[in-house]
Amino acid sequence: MRKSGVNFIVLALLAAMALAVTGCASVQAPSRTAYESGAVGAGVGAVAGALLDDDNSWRGGVIGAGLGALLGGAVGEISNRAARQAAYSQQPVVYTNAPGTRRVVADNIGRRGNCHIVKEKFYEHGQLVRETQREVCD
Repeated sequence: MRKSGVNFIVLALLAAMALAVTGCASVQAPSRTAYESGAVGAGVGAVAGALLDDDNSWRGGVIGAGLGALLGGAVGEISNRAARQAAYSQQPVVYTNAPGTRRVVADNIGRRGNCHIVKEKFYEHGQLVRETQREVCD
């Protein structure tokens, strides 16, 4: 691939990430969970991108970090919203991505003081990949 083609792809990815970030900024501020998940996603994406780009590991690392941060932050924010909604509605909440390959199920299982205990289950392709409990406090 010529250098101009690579530059175009990098610019297109950066523009897409900028649009995604500004589109979410007007809704509400991201939660701490979204920032933490975004940071983990950025780290994993940077390492994976650097290893996968044979021609320029810096470019791969930067692109991987950006995409990882975006995806990690989105997953963290969805998880946080599901937990809060389950805590306050007293009903199980399910979020599924558009293709239906990933799902988050949050269920309020009790209280401890002024905090709700929410159990979260994360599924990929119908398989349970992670299960956590968190407190959502008033």
